[in-house]
Amino acid sequence: MFAKILIIGGSGFVSGTLARTALAQDFETWVLTRGHRPVPDGAHSLVADRRDPSAFVRAIQEAETDWDLVVDCIGYQPEDVVQDISAFRKRTRHLAFVSTDFIFDPTNRRLPQTEESEHYATSGYGGNKRLCELELQNADCGDMAWTVVRPCHIYGAGSLLGCLPAHGRDADLIDRLRKGEVLDLVGGGHFLQQPILAGDLCRLLLSLHGNVATYNRIFCAAGPDIAESRSYYQIVADILGVELQVNEIPVDAYLAKNPNSAPFLCHRIYDLAQLKASGAHVPATSLEEGLRQHVNSLIC
Repeated sequence: MFAKILIIGGSGFVSGTLARTALAQDFETWVLTRGHRPVPDGAHSLVADRRDPSAFVRAIQEAETDWDLVVDCIGYQPEDVVQDISAFRKRTRHLAFVSTDFIFDPTNRRLPQTEESEHYATSGYGGNKRLCELELQNADCGDMAWTVVRPCHIYGAGSLLGCLPAHGRDADLIDRLRKGEVLDLVGGGHFLQQPILAGDLCRLLLSLHGNVATYNRIFCAAGPDIAESRSYYQIVADILGVELQVNEIPVDAYLAKNPNSAPFLCHRIYDLAQLKASGAHVPATSLEEGLRQHVNSLIC
């Protein structure tokens, strides 16, 4: 019998990649979306907007099934996790929640950063994701286990290129490089990063199924290569066969005008020892190979 997975999301960048990866691994794959975009062929589709609690509950009930693993790819507010616990604590063995490395205070990080910290974000995207984590940690989940993964910069087919202001998720990045434009990189792009390919993140999430060593735990999730942000853009330029030209934007001046960009403008490197010890999938795709796949997906 195939294991059954339900993905909250399923038509977006990470959630769509997860659905396709699950299908390729022979999971019986269910997705819950708002129905605005196509879902992968072969997936069972549930349609509801999670902002409509009654519709969300109704869609789950009308499925008339339970799942071995539920993965929430789109939860952002604490009430989303409360909703997950209420809907699934008796309908799944295991709930996985996709958090973010933005939960760490960018001014107080270890190098490398472990899962444990005394300094967390208290506002914005990272602050909300941290509140989601705390809901899981403090809730009565009954017999349902949970796992939180904290990916750093996620890249790959289905997303735009770019990891740093002012060229993060830049729809015109390939054209800019081909035209020989100078890229404005804050701090000259010398911040260390550890990007994770979406496919690797999805393989990690699927490897949580049945792995009791991952139950009720939080894991950092990052790729195998530590590189300066500038190197990310250099790899893209090399793939395109063009020269990279960079203009350094002073960090302090940029942050004064864009304080919400602080989580991008710090070293983002992680200790993956706990992930490795758990037996879950450890991301292994090199940054060069992953970016080659990503670039090819945009130009082919």
